[in-house]
Amino acid sequence: MATNYEGGGGGGGGGSGGAAPPKSIPSGDDAVWADAAPLIEAACNDLQEGELVHGENFSLFAAMSALEIMDPKMDPGIESSGYCSVDEAIENGIAPVPLSFDRTVDVKHTLDVMDHLLACEATWHNGHSLAQTVFSCIYILRIERTSPHPLLHSYCRVMRATCNAVVSAVSDARTHEEEDLFTMSYGLPLKDGGDDKCLSILNSVEETVSRQLRACKAQPSKKKVLEEFESLQTNPDLEEGYCRAVLCRLRFRKHFYHALTCMRKPQGRGLELARKHIAACLSELDNMFKSLDFLRSHSFYQESAVTSTTASGCRPIGFDVSLNSRLLSPTPPRAVKVLSWIDAVSYFEKLLHYLDTICSFSLDPALESVLHFIVKFQLSQPPLVARAHLQLLLVHDGKLYGRDSFSDVIARSLALPDVTKDKEFQTNEFVLQLGQLLINLIKILCANTAWQRRKLGKILQDWSVISIQLELALKREFGELLNSSVDESVCMKVSKHLLMWAQEQTYWIALRFLTLGFELQLYSPSEYCMVYWYMYVIFMKQVETMQIRIVTGSDSSRRKGKKKRDHHARDSGRDAMASSYCLLLQCYMCLSEGLAMMLAALRNESNAFQMLNIFNSEQELVILFPAVYPAFRASPESTSSRAHLIPHFQRINCPCMHI
Repeated sequence: MATNYEGGGGGGGGGSGGAAPPKSIPSGDDAVWADAAPLIEAACNDLQEGELVHGENFSLFAAMSALEIMDPKMDPGIESSGYCSVDEAIENGIAPVPLSFDRTVDVKHTLDVMDHLLACEATWHNGHSLAQTVFSCIYILRIERTSPHPLLHSYCRVMRATCNAVVSAVSDARTHEEEDLFTMSYGLPLKDGGDDKCLSILNSVEETVSRQLRACKAQPSKKKVLEEFESLQTNPDLEEGYCRAVLCRLRFRKHFYHALTCMRKPQGRGLELARKHIAACLSELDNMFKSLDFLRSHSFYQESAVTSTTASGCRPIGFDVSLNSRLLSPTPPRAVKVLSWIDAVSYFEKLLHYLDTICSFSLDPALESVLHFIVKFQLSQPPLVARAHLQLLLVHDGKLYGRDSFSDVIARSLALPDVTKDKEFQTNEFVLQLGQLLINLIKILCANTAWQRRKLGKILQDWSVISIQLELALKREFGELLNSSVDESVCMKVSKHLLMWAQEQTYWIALRFLTLGFELQLYSPSEYCMVYWYMYVIFMKQVETMQIRIVTGSDSSRRKGKKKRDHHARDSGRDAMASSYCLLLQCYMCLSEGLAMMLAALRNESNAFQMLNIFNSEQELVILFPAVYPAFRASPESTSSRAHLIPHFQRINCPCMHI
């Protein structure tokens, strides 16, 4: 090992020329080389964990830009194969076509390539770059070379088209902000004009293999089959097993691509067909798993099934992760550990179940149903691909499901059928702003939980501001009429309902923000009292607005008289549901109040859940609590809420009451 001291360096003086420079490092006439191996060996023996050898001019700023040699995450050359380009790798026989001149071995290797590509695809979905996973396959990088091999060519084409469809969906949904690497193609050949015909090529190959499988079942003599039909390989006893293994992989790839394509159809028109393809995918995944024993029983040099990226346990040919490492600038390439084949199959089973859940959604136009579905769907932490397709289904061309404008969604939520088709309401500035906020809210709710909570904290400020603006506009327009007994005009009635609805959404977002903190385990025990106090206030405000809505609805029903009995019956049913929901909110409110009081009492009486923070007091933490506090501070009713809480919490010296 040698080091070059030319130009000055951080650690030592120059030495007399002893060792010749390595061939990989160009040497100049003025370069002076010294053997650094003894120094490095002595330092390695003497250094303890966490210690670092550095020069006098080394600083923490320099440490941020330093690269750690021999660390796979930092050193791009540690796992280099030695090939500088794809063409050089091909010339050295890394990706032969055919994969073997022995047709039986050729089918084995082809199945290994298919399985490893599936594992690479699952690894890509889980956050690694496309260049180091799927496009580490030289057959995908030079797909035109596979034309003489119909089986491999058809599979690679559909694989590339599927990757393009997934990248397109995630990019259109803009959920890739969570993980920028997902949609970066680094100039790789992700799109091709001929990929629109990929399914026709695959169908042709599938039909050929299916015909051979049927012949194997029908003919008593398998040797006769090989003579009459073009077989996959030369061993008659293995023909049926290999045909089954190939068919299930081809069919899975076909149905998965169809499912993704159908789910992108506007207004949910392809959901039913997508569910059929998803069911077929799950069936083929089961068949793929059943082929595991057959493939492992006829292969050599097996890895463990737990770690192997192929069903057979053999290492695939035609892959080199380091070939695309130079495309990953400006950051060093990540150390990629490809998922095992069993883990990849398990991942796709889960993904397909998530996609099936999305397809089974009834496309209910009620906003409450949409929000409830998203929250329930997010409980199981679905992957990025599923969440992207959910968002594309819910919001398309600025409309709910691509068919209902958000002005109509708001009008339905107000339970005022008279304004549903009112053009003045549809073009109202506040309604348009609330519609855009709804679009942003739905998109945020489709993000992962950590990113979702961060964004909710920001959008909650926007909902608080527009609620204040609505209230000020209502007072400015109607002033003294708000508290008078005079019958409300339609405009006043709509304005009051709109304000009430905006406040309800603000409280809902604040509650979602708080509950996500529990899911992400962000709160320390000393913060529980403050969090439950906020939740108590939220539930109390929700109960108040719900009661006002019930009273307002019953008053308007009485004014309609006896002529519209059917409509009155529907209103009564809606009021009954609202009353049940109101009771549930009251239960949550009592639970939150009890937990807050209990935690405050434990802190005061038993010195439990103490705040150990020298920088902020508890009162400052309550005020500075992200996003939630301003929402209540802006509400004129917050004073009465706190007044109701004071008698309970002052007795136990709750810090929330000192604001």
